Amino acid sequence: MTRLARTAGLTEVQQEILSTVRDFVDKEIIPVATRLEHRDEYPTEIVEGLKELGLFGLMIPEEYGGLGESLLTYALCVEEIARGWMSVSGIINTHFIVAYMLKQHGTQEQKDTFLPRMALGEVRGAFSMSEPALGSDVSAISSKAVRDGEEYVLNGQKMWLTNGGTSSLVAVLCRSDEGHPEGTAPHKSMTTFLVEKEPGFGEVRPGLTIPGKIEKMGYKGVDTTELIMDGLRIPANRVLGGTTGRGFYQMMDGVEVGRVNVAARGCGVAQRAFELGVSYAQQRQTFGKPIAQHQAIQFKLAEMATKVEAAHAMMVNAARKKDSGERNDLEAGMAKYLASEYCKEVVEDAFRIHGGYGFSKEYEIERLYREAPMLLIGEGTAEIQKMIIGRRLLEEYRFQG
Repeated sequence: MTRLARTAGLTEVQQEILSTVRDFVDKEIIPVATRLEHRDEYPTEIVEGLKELGLFGLMIPEEYGGLGESLLTYALCVEEIARGWMSVSGIINTHFIVAYMLKQHGTQEQKDTFLPRMALGEVRGAFSMSEPALGSDVSAISSKAVRDGEEYVLNGQKMWLTNGGTSSLVAVLCRSDEGHPEGTAPHKSMTTFLVEKEPGFGEVRPGLTIPGKIEKMGYKGVDTTELIMDGLRIPANRVLGGTTGRGFYQMMDGVEVGRVNVAARGCGVAQRAFELGVSYAQQRQTFGKPIAQHQAIQFKLAEMATKVEAAHAMMVNAARKKDSGERNDLEAGMAKYLASEYCKEVVEDAFRIHGGYGFSKEYEIERLYREAPMLLIGEGTAEIQKMIIGRRLLEEYRFQG
């Protein structure tokens, strides 16, 4: 392990898991990541390796065939994987959020049906809230679910599904006015549906189409897609938890965990950028000495390392708070906000240290420079995080006049 971003108080089992994951990242991900990323190629062999390591079931309880580990263990594994290639951590994260939502909110039948196969990576998860027209305003979703006997009929268009093509189970948030009178608050008339489908693109089941991959600046390799529902029929027993109207709360619980994950990704990418910057600074010579010996570069390295350390500490704190059973939306929002902003800054400083070579596709920092911006908008933009943080602070520090 390096000097930075160490985590105190880990058990031997946690240390062993992290050591195994780091070894896998160094040997199986870093050597091929840039080549696969430039080709926008899905990392099939890497994903198979992660299945063998049991990472798809890391937080799924042992009774369902998972490892039953904590959010902290999971976040630290994500940090390591993102250090190798951020896209791979996205493949796991969306799967994990659906598994977490099932574990926390699913009926016993839903848990028994999906969690054992999800632990093995046989069933792969994706989740879907966003729509083309709504941006960060989840309460404005227009996708609709209407009851028809023992089924619901779903219509609408969804956007920005990570794993949209490769997944076989999608948690989809729709508006369902059943049992909710006119004037009910929007967030109380939403339901999460568990939609099973065939992996791939096109019409993947009657009434459900995955048009194809969205071309992106970065975050390549992983498939990001739309999802179009046109008369999609879903049995009533695939309402998450069996009760309509709970979808918004279920999704927000999943996203809260997802924000810890995005913070962990920011930490991992920032660590890799620092490693690349500090290594290059000791090799590149100007004016008769390595640029690392110039004070201007040492100042940059000092700032970068401090940001890596601070972001890691906040991410660990947010994960531990959730693991303790306490509400962690404040800590998760702070960690996600800080880690993503610091990641962008550390990557840019490493890019500047590389000079003209940072602009070359031959150097890894070029890939990181395109990946970092996704963290500023994924799982809620920086501005949304600040809204959440501000509201929670006003709750905690209410003026007693």
